[in-house]
Amino acid sequence: MNSDNYSPAINAPLSFVPKEYSRRNAALITLTMILSLFGLLMIYSASGYAAERSVGDSFYYVKKQGIALLVGTAAMIFLSRVDPFTVKKLRYVILAISFLLLGVIFIPGVGVVSYGARRWIDLGFMTMQPSEVAKFGYAIYAASFISDRSLSSFKNVILVLLPGVAMCILIMLEPNMSITMCLFALMLCMLLAGGISGKKLLLLLIPALLMIPALILLEPYRLKRLMAFLDPWASPKAEGYQLIQSYYALCRGGIFGVGLFNSRQKYLFLPFAESDFIFSIIGEELGLTGAIVTMLLFLALIGYGLSTAKRAKTRFEALLASGITSLIGIQTAVNLAVVTGCIPPTGLPLPFVSAGGSSLVSFMSGVGILLSINRHSSTNLR
Repeated sequence: MNSDNYSPAINAPLSFVPKEYSRRNAALITLTMILSLFGLLMIYSASGYAAERSVGDSFYYVKKQGIALLVGTAAMIFLSRVDPFTVKKLRYVILAISFLLLGVIFIPGVGVVSYGARRWIDLGFMTMQPSEVAKFGYAIYAASFISDRSLSSFKNVILVLLPGVAMCILIMLEPNMSITMCLFALMLCMLLAGGISGKKLLLLLIPALLMIPALILLEPYRLKRLMAFLDPWASPKAEGYQLIQSYYALCRGGIFGVGLFNSRQKYLFLPFAESDFIFSIIGEELGLTGAIVTMLLFLALIGYGLSTAKRAKTRFEALLASGITSLIGIQTAVNLAVVTGCIPPTGLPLPFVSAGGSSLVSFMSGVGILLSINRHSSTNLR
């Protein structure tokens, strides 16, 4: 189905659409800024002591995140004014840039190695993580391709997946299993949103799932993480340590928490408290109540993202909004599942909240595109 001729059913009269668009965009902006500013507060709480000890500045991570928030806000505003079909026209450029960034990290002196992984590019004044950009680059490509072609053809299904598979290979070489799984989940979501048949999906899903055990066995540390997930107390000072400390934080928080800034686990007990495991600190300081409120904020943001997809004027915009919203939902779900011990530990930031400039700028840019789709939906049909 051609994207320019596609228009989802909108029951409300066109005169009511601008008001609905304004309300939806106001909600998206408000929720994004609340989560991002809340993230700044929790990053300070989680990292202040560790940053003071390591670099002599308790606001070190907050300053870096604050700069990223300013850049992300500017990107969100800019992209909210860009026509979605301009993004579609640039899909191959965006895809090429995504692959270029993923490849550049393997150049000695450019790619930054940390904890045995080469995942960042050194820009001098800051580092960036190309895989965070690549996820959105793939979403744009997939939405563009599927909007113009039917997935009834297996050839088209393969053409949609090829760039994603190539990205997964490059990301696995870093190595970065968590982002690889997120990208894999995004690929499935894009196929489902594009209307792939159950038979074709099953043909793709079975071999892909069979590869997971092989990927785990290829890297000994992944097998150790899996065993730590099954029984973290079997290695309480090694692979199971981080998950156990996360449990301690969440249990200590109780219903209402120990109070903001009063976490005990942030005093070097819980590794990566300001990034991958920031939700543990939220649970400790603000309790189950704060954790639930945080999850509700994400659910609301995802709900408005899905509403944007539902109300989109064209097939391309609906698919793109679905892809961006899926990324927010997938990464949030994976992070919360790791922190609460529902899946094996893996390094993945909580969108908008965790410390990580590349993640924050990328997700805020994604929200900017959602705003643009909403704005475009309020104009007269082409």
